[in-house]
Amino acid sequence: MSGIYIHIPFCKQACHYCDFHFSTSLKKKEELVKALVTELELRKEENKGAVETIYFGGGTPSLLTAEEINFILNAVYENYPVGEHPEITLEANPDDLDVEVLKELANSSINRLSIGVQSFFEEDLQLMNRAHNATEALQSIRLAKQHFDNISIDLIYGIPGMSDERWQENLAQTLALEIPHISSYALTVEPKTALKKMIETGKVKPVDEERSKAHFEILLATLEEAGFVNYEFSNFGKPGYFSQNNTAYWLGKPYLGIGPSAHSFDGEHRSWNVNNNTKYIKSIQQQIVPAEVEELSVIDRYNEYVMTRLRTQFGVNLQEIKNLFGEKLALYFEKEARVFFEKELLKEENEKILITKKGKFLSDGIAADLFYVE
Repeated sequence: MSGIYIHIPFCKQACHYCDFHFSTSLKKKEELVKALVTELELRKEENKGAVETIYFGGGTPSLLTAEEINFILNAVYENYPVGEHPEITLEANPDDLDVEVLKELANSSINRLSIGVQSFFEEDLQLMNRAHNATEALQSIRLAKQHFDNISIDLIYGIPGMSDERWQENLAQTLALEIPHISSYALTVEPKTALKKMIETGKVKPVDEERSKAHFEILLATLEEAGFVNYEFSNFGKPGYFSQNNTAYWLGKPYLGIGPSAHSFDGEHRSWNVNNNTKYIKSIQQQIVPAEVEELSVIDRYNEYVMTRLRTQFGVNLQEIKNLFGEKLALYFEKEARVFFEKELLKEENEKILITKKGKFLSDGIAADLFYVE
């Protein structure tokens, strides 16, 4: 096994753009934490090797106390073989990271923080309904650097009303803070979100894809000049600071997802837990993991390989496609990829087929065109 993902489904308030599973009520937090530990115990037989990464995602994992985090981590160590130097990440919101919390986290096994900054500008944070303000965004990072070396922050671009200049100022502030890893995403409008309704009613301007593309190009140029490697479409790291957890996903390594709505992958099957906290807790209390399982066909796995690899610096290897999925699909990819070589959207380098800079913003669409559909 490569990693364990632990979903913490609680938030102080709902961000307008978010469609992840969470609850703003913390009433069931204690029961949920106990259920997470029980699920870890119930699923230990699924383990196929040393755990290399442990990732607390959400939701807002920084709403957990240090005692709760250690309770969950102890269950991992008691039930699974863990590698000698695992990457253990906690997603955190800036408003949760005060001096005492950071000291407690530093004294735990957590060795990497992913801080959900999103923007250093008040108007952006208010539009997204983030729980923190711009001052807390800056303060949390400065405090975190006193206790952690391996820090990542999230930034969002393409926000309605965000000019190129404001986006450049966000990046300048990020570089001034000397953070070694940045995950940056275009704002997307998901169904059934507050942002979707706000755009439909005219309260917020629609997301402009051309502006998002311009922001991505600024992001790419600015961070590469500053020594960051764009090792996956949305992720930029200084050498030695790439996310081991996310890299394992993109390389197709198995992982176990613990908690409501969490997904798991064993190489041939994908499963996902029920996305309801009450149903999840009740089922786990009955010693039943409330999951649906899908067996992935060779074509499913080929399509996922193409999607993930074309987003990364690892690229697609034709021999690997042949070995994993058969000669037919290798020949299919080679044939369908020709048009993208002609348009200079794909290139071949060191036996890898990669997205060019020209094609990066289109990478998901290019991958979709290379899927095999029966």
